[in-house]
Amino acid sequence: MAWSLTFAYWHAHASVEHGTPCVKFGKAPRTGLWAWPFRPITIEVMNTKQAEQFARRLLTGELSVEQFVENFGKPGIADVGDAQLDLDRPRRCGFPEVVFAEGKSVEAIERIFHALLGHEVDVLATRMSAEQAAVLVPKFPRGHYNPVARTFRMAVANTPQATAGADGQAGGAPGRVAIVTAGTSDQPVAEEARETALWTGAEVSLIQDVGVAGPHRLKANLPLIEGVDAVVVVAGMEGALPSVVGGYVDCPVIAVPTSVGYGASLGGMAALLGMLNSCASNVTVVNIDAGFKGGYVAGLIARNASRARAGKCGKAGGVGAERENV
Repeated sequence: MAWSLTFAYWHAHASVEHGTPCVKFGKAPRTGLWAWPFRPITIEVMNTKQAEQFARRLLTGELSVEQFVENFGKPGIADVGDAQLDLDRPRRCGFPEVVFAEGKSVEAIERIFHALLGHEVDVLATRMSAEQAAVLVPKFPRGHYNPVARTFRMAVANTPQATAGADGQAGGAPGRVAIVTAGTSDQPVAEEARETALWTGAEVSLIQDVGVAGPHRLKANLPLIEGVDAVVVVAGMEGALPSVVGGYVDCPVIAVPTSVGYGASLGGMAALLGMLNSCASNVTVVNIDAGFKGGYVAGLIARNASRARAGKCGKAGGVGAERENV
């Protein structure tokens, strides 16, 4: 491995342990050195295999000289004290790291947001409480907080996400996603899925309250679902709706079981097991109440489908790809 370290407001001291010289890096107190504003430590990581891949892509013309040089200067990690942010994730996985706000202090979330935005990474935080939002929203006025979804997202300039608003439309969206709910009680989970899909840059449509107790409602809304790249179906109770939707579309259906239901629903276990046993071959399932996971997977499918339609080759979100996600 070849490692390059860039330190800012980070102190180090040499010591000897068991007769071997070493260097220790210690974090300064949050009330002093880590108090905002600060510049986080960044760590650049590049191994030999990656360097060889980049060189081959340069030789074949897939990368320009500028793109080749740029990727040797990109930081891989930003250490903000409370968290070590994975800045290399868009290259590896297609989209940036997401912040799980529940259990984090407002100060920690603020440091994370500043670090991400400082590296031109679009921000998405899930499970953000109203109390956390009350402090953070005024500090990040360009962001969008959805109190139903408990999400906060903010895009850097000149990306599809930067123009995506509460209406579900993203400028120059790389793909289309439909979010379908069985009942109104499923809305919080569906909204988390919708906000996540918007963060990925997808164009998103929301179809609510079309559960199997009134099957004609789904049929009336099929024109809104047909032709999309992925459908996220959010349902509680017995969780039957994803199978029905799967029988109408030719794309992946991501089933999200919710904890909505009476006693025998077992907090969403009944819906989860029903969805796992779906006879519709295009249905896959994520965790209970995991709207984020459903929206993320749908956004990834939609983005890759859009790239395929446009004739773009190579790994989505990889080196040299258009900057449409981070």
